[in-house]
Amino acid sequence: MFPIKNQKSLLHVSLSTIGILFLWIGGGLLIDSRFVFPYFAHSQWLANTIIVLLFGFSYFQATRKIREMMIYAVLIAIAGECFFSLLLEMYTYRLHNVPVYVFFGHALLYIAVLYFSKSVAVQANKTKLEIGMTVFIILYASFFLIFKKDVFGFILTGITLLILRKRPRERLFYLTMYLCIVYLELVGTYYGCWYWPPYALNLNDTFLSSANPPSGISFFYFGLDLGCLYFYKLRHNIAWKRMKNIRCLRQLIAEKQITC
Repeated sequence: MFPIKNQKSLLHVSLSTIGILFLWIGGGLLIDSRFVFPYFAHSQWLANTIIVLLFGFSYFQATRKIREMMIYAVLIAIAGECFFSLLLEMYTYRLHNVPVYVFFGHALLYIAVLYFSKSVAVQANKTKLEIGMTVFIILYASFFLIFKKDVFGFILTGITLLILRKRPRERLFYLTMYLCIVYLELVGTYYGCWYWPPYALNLNDTFLSSANPPSGISFFYFGLDLGCLYFYKLRHNIAWKRMKNIRCLRQLIAEKQITC
């Protein structure tokens, strides 16, 4: 799915990870959109089938670790979507259900961002990318606040950036995730695949007015990564501790003052 092993160019890595992801998002959501549904009543099932097949193709090409993370991502997505959409009604899908393609789509988005952020070319330009992404995110959230009264999204964006200030190791991954969710949400809401109410959690008496979509909604998607890591560490506790000790040892050697 994401052939980046021998690619050293930042452009090539971007196109073969985030570029492919954006094509899938645009094409997959178009099938389930308000534009296609009037002419093909089973469009959502077609989208479901295509995304499940793409997931299967990507799964069998991935490493054993990535396969495991993909399974965790699907399971967490099922729980998260049922809780936030069906129970809390934070957002609503076109047919008032949760499409199957959403669960597997979360996993594909997760590994695309993972492959991108961990690639050699991206790590070589890490600082520049983080600065550029942060500036764009601030401008994007501010635009939505001023012109769409998106208080909810602006607050979530602010919380996200504050958290990432003290998490340099994960910063690039989460900034990339934010931008991918921006694209996903803009496309999905434009196509009418789902919509967000004008107030957070659909509570009309709250001061948290929201756009459709909110700018900083990727804050909730971060739980996907944390959940995947939690279950992976739980299942591979010894190997995870060994890797952490090796990482600490390398830092100790490099800086001569790091304590593990």
